[in-house]
Amino acid sequence: MGLLNIIRRMALREKQSIREISRRTGLSRNTIAKYLSAGTIEPTFTVPERPSKLDPFADKLSGWLKTEAGRSRKQRRTLKQLHADLMALGFTGSYGRVAAFARDWRTEQQTASRGIFIPLSFRPGEAFQFDWSEDYARDRRRAHEAAGRPYQTITQPGVSGQGLPATNARDALRRSLARVPRVWRCAGSRHLR
Repeated sequence: MGLLNIIRRMALREKQSIREISRRTGLSRNTIAKYLSAGTIEPTFTVPERPSKLDPFADKLSGWLKTEAGRSRKQRRTLKQLHADLMALGFTGSYGRVAAFARDWRTEQQTASRGIFIPLSFRPGEAFQFDWSEDYARDRRRAHEAAGRPYQTITQPGVSGQGLPATNARDALRRSLARVPRVWRCAGSRHLR
């Protein structure tokens, strides 16, 4: 049980005076009066912001981390090597501090690179998405996977992966959408006309 709860129980339930509570707990009367008048359950203490030993080297280390991120995995320097290089520059901190900085730097880079994501949602049959690709019919497994996908697959024999002329694509889509269940059709959709 917290000290504040003990003080409140003595004052409110047992009806003891502040002087008696001070004598029993060893705290000053001013502290007890402050705890009783505060609306918080437990006192919160602010931890002062302390400078890190790594602060003078933070720009250098983040530059190194950015350079290392662009290299292949086998050519990257490890954090132990980066720590040794910092020690050569006069850094007196521990390896753990360098590892924590690198971990924070990586998570910051991952969240910054995500950007804004706007989900697209359409009712079935309302929008079209094209993906021109080649799939070989002689590989039965790949052809089966292509046919089992949840979207419409249109095959055009003799057509390269460069794409179709606009009229052929439009006609192929109209033919394929004629097979779409009536539930999916939008009454006022201009795509189905």
